[in-house]
Amino acid sequence: MQPETFFATSKAAERYAEIVDKGGWPRVGAKLNPGAKGAAVQALRRRLAAEDDTVATTGLVFDAALVQAVKRFQLRMGLRQTGVVAGATLHELDVPADVRQRQLAASAQRLSNVEFPYGPRYVAVNIPSTAVDAVEGDHVVRRYAAIVGDPDHHSPEVSTKIMAVKINPTWTLPVSIIKNEIAPKMQHDPNYLSRMHIRVLSHQGDEVDPRRIDWSSERALNYTLRQDSGAHNSLGSIRISMPNSHAVYMHDTPTRNLFANDYRFLSHGCVRVQGVDELALWLMQDAAGQWDQETLKAKIASGEQEEVRLNHPVPVVWVYMTGWASADGTVHFRDDVYGVDEGDALAP
Repeated sequence: MQPETFFATSKAAERYAEIVDKGGWPRVGAKLNPGAKGAAVQALRRRLAAEDDTVATTGLVFDAALVQAVKRFQLRMGLRQTGVVAGATLHELDVPADVRQRQLAASAQRLSNVEFPYGPRYVAVNIPSTAVDAVEGDHVVRRYAAIVGDPDHHSPEVSTKIMAVKINPTWTLPVSIIKNEIAPKMQHDPNYLSRMHIRVLSHQGDEVDPRRIDWSSERALNYTLRQDSGAHNSLGSIRISMPNSHAVYMHDTPTRNLFANDYRFLSHGCVRVQGVDELALWLMQDAAGQWDQETLKAKIASGEQEEVRLNHPVPVVWVYMTGWASADGTVHFRDDVYGVDEGDALAP
């Protein structure tokens, strides 16, 4: 997200409203491979041309130029750029124009309510695109794949500032996770907490033997559960601190293989960042001390905890844009996994 995103998205919503008024675009409705011929290819051309005026509307052959047009479409949808019309690509092509227009209008409406202090450096997370952008001088200098909240544990829209980077953090478990996940597991497996390196602490901070707790009782929620730092820690080796009322943040993860998934709505609300060590170094450019890749790697390997305070806090915003336009007018769409657009459409 950049300062001009709201205006570009609003303008795109108007353009798509005109497409809707003209009857929208045709359904493709059939799988197509490069080299294919026939009426379905003609429908594909007309469908793509409705959004991309560089596409020739006549021609019955799925030629090299049309392959490139399909790849441009796939890029805008966040899909693998195969040039083949099948699966998710076919599904996205056949989404009606009025749905796309509503996505843009709803996203623009949400953006109009965002109060965000853009600065020379900031971080932007678009939840539906499961991506984290580091922006400097109005240019995205780094983009990272992310894992965000699942449909039952939404990542919230947040505007705040990144204050610090915590190296080798511990993790204090939220009460909701203790109630819904830990307590049931402990009733069936009393050794679960010890295997996960999670300590039980009293209000006074004293460690308590988990075998002395009745995990079927509500009293089990009166304790603090804290996971030790280390390779097993659910936050991984880095936590990016950003004070907010939702108590969410960005962090590393020990299950980094999940970043390879196309579907990355898997967390309890916080945002896991692929390559978070690189993002941390970018944030710590002006922090006390000399931080580089080797220094950070050595600190992580040491197991020592350290909180690196930023001399200049970096603004960060989490937004929910299922449709948006970049400054050059290119329009992007993502699935409305949380059903937010539908709710906005029903709002008075």
